[in-house]
Amino acid sequence: MASLIEELISTLDAEKAVYEELVPVSEQKTKVLVKEDLQGLKDVTAQEQLLIDRAGVIGHKREEVIKNIGLVLNMKPEELDITTLARILAKQPEEKQRLAALHDSLRVIMKRLVDVNERNKELIENSLEMVEFNLNFIQSTRMSPGNNNYNRNATNSYTSDYGTHGFDAKQ
Repeated sequence: MASLIEELISTLDAEKAVYEELVPVSEQKTKVLVKEDLQGLKDVTAQEQLLIDRAGVIGHKREEVIKNIGLVLNMKPEELDITTLARILAKQPEEKQRLAALHDSLRVIMKRLVDVNERNKELIENSLEMVEFNLNFIQSTRMSPGNNNYNRNATNSYTSDYGTHGFDAKQ
């Protein structure tokens, strides 16, 4: 059991390190989104994806360790959270303290990541709304049958502005 707890602690340490790397990358993504730098966004997103992939591998390993701890303790893995493990480790204060410290620091890092990602999501949604607005505006001006022009005498003179892409009904 002790080796499984050590493996869990080292896995959580590795997971924490990846998330600590991910926070500045996500913050950089915010800056790139504000600047509307598409190449920078591509680079940051690629870097972010590598870190997310690493976190996924480590997360899978963590789940396996929790599953093995559950087998030893005859408990379901879903029932084994950090609080439950800390209670089980009451007679091992060093491991309990390390596990609690990792839990607290992971909670802080994850909150920070969630906040940054929410901000990035809002920026992306705003950009998409602006692009959609511009596309709709461009389409509506192209669909317009003509222009209303006013001369000096304030009379309306209607001109057709079909250009070369207009439909010729005589053919």
